[in-house]
Amino acid sequence: MNRSELRDFLEKKVDEYNAPHLIGYDPISIPHRYSKKEDIEISAFLAATIAWGQRKTIIKNASFLMERMEDSPHEFITQFEESDLERFSGFVHRTFNEVDLRHFLLSLKSIYLNHGGLENAFYGSQPNESGKVAIMSFRELFFNLPHEPRTQKHVSNPERGSSAKRLNMYLRWMVRRDNRGVDFGIWQTPSMSSLSIPLDVHTGRVSRKLKLLKRKQNDWKAVAELDASLRKLDPEDPVKYEFALFGLGAFEGF
Repeated sequence: MNRSELRDFLEKKVDEYNAPHLIGYDPISIPHRYSKKEDIEISAFLAATIAWGQRKTIIKNASFLMERMEDSPHEFITQFEESDLERFSGFVHRTFNEVDLRHFLLSLKSIYLNHGGLENAFYGSQPNESGKVAIMSFRELFFNLPHEPRTQKHVSNPERGSSAKRLNMYLRWMVRRDNRGVDFGIWQTPSMSSLSIPLDVHTGRVSRKLKLLKRKQNDWKAVAELDASLRKLDPEDPVKYEFALFGLGAFEGF
């Protein structure tokens, strides 16, 4: 396929998979329970954090967290006392456990009470920068509080080569604005063009078959290479093609 044919093919697949009827099968269903901006971004961040493994288990465990917050994540985050953290005792999702969760909740509280919330934590100092810069700015702030070293692995570090799939997915949810009813687009400051592709085994495999990506490892260098290819297809909204690439790989075995 030439570039025009490839764009047309992927655009059709975007239309197919960027669809509200698929929300219920995806971790993005968790923040779709809410209408308040802060509830959406907090629930989405926690759901994205544990978004690896079986989808049913991800949704089940993220739902547990929301239930323990009495389905008011923003109110809980800004008002909880140390004793309230006992309600999360024993929580575990794969390698993410109650020790990690405790720091996540304490850090989120600090971010909302002292640093203007999650959008500001990612983009406050450099609103027009790339997704990589936003992630690194957030990561530095997120680990300002005392924490166990093990918890750092649950906030990906692009500087150390991570593709940061879940954080890029989270930023896609918050920033993309297309009125299709899937992504929220509630963060108005950053541009969609600055976002990076959430790269996983499905998007990577399909991208290589379509000759959008040459690098074999799914690391940050591969993200940068794929970003460049997708921006040639749509410089304003390149990460929309994740819907197509993931759908082709996960659901069609392309």
